[in-house]
Amino acid sequence: MYHDVRDLRQYDRYKKNNPKRGNTGTVLNVAVNYGGRQEIVRGMQILARRVQQGLLRPEDIDIETVSGVMYTAGQKDPDFILRPSGEHRLSNFMLWQASYAEFVDMDVLWPDFTRADLDRAIEEYNTRSRRFGGI
Repeated sequence: MYHDVRDLRQYDRYKKNNPKRGNTGTVLNVAVNYGGRQEIVRGMQILARRVQQGLLRPEDIDIETVSGVMYTAGQKDPDFILRPSGEHRLSNFMLWQASYAEFVDMDVLWPDFTRADLDRAIEEYNTRSRRFGGI
């Protein structure tokens, strides 16, 4: 199965030709009263308690350990974040997970967002050269 989302059009073609192949379920994240800063603070409190209880050494805390206490633990970080409404900011959204995400902002309000807008966002994303922090 095709898991790399570097070219979402390729994935779209794959799904059209293999509509049910590899389907095991759907992940839907609903962020109600969500705040990225609060999520990070909560995660750090969990890790601090583990250190205090002797279950974890501070020097063993790494990126994977921190990712494991985020609300999205076990999920892949987003490849791109779409921001409708013309805003150019994160707005406290997925601060930890968005570190290497590509941002696509569009000057269209969410209630007016169409499939054509999604296609334009995907086309914009596909023009990006992803380096994941490299030069």
